[in-house]
Amino acid sequence: MLFTSFFKTLVGQTVTVEMKNDLKIKGSLSSVDQYLNIKLENISVEEPEKYAHLVSVKNCFIRGSVIRYVHIPPEHVDTQMIQDATRREATSEK
Repeated sequence: MLFTSFFKTLVGQTVTVEMKNDLKIKGSLSSVDQYLNIKLENISVEEPEKYAHLVSVKNCFIRGSVIRYVHIPPEHVDTQMIQDATRREATSEK
């Protein structure tokens, strides 16, 4: 639940999603759900010559189970908020 809440704060920001098949897609985060499925708008592919069939695609939905990493610009990461939320979650489980 912690990561879902964190990703929902990033809606509207530009992120890069790296998938398990090494495809990297950069776009504006439109939505995220509890399974970490991600919807991106205004996408661009990092290697357009390798993935030419994706050059004309503008929006995509990425299933959470195929995501390896989500690259987030450092200025959009509030580490203090994440640490506080993690502590609260850890103490509530005891």
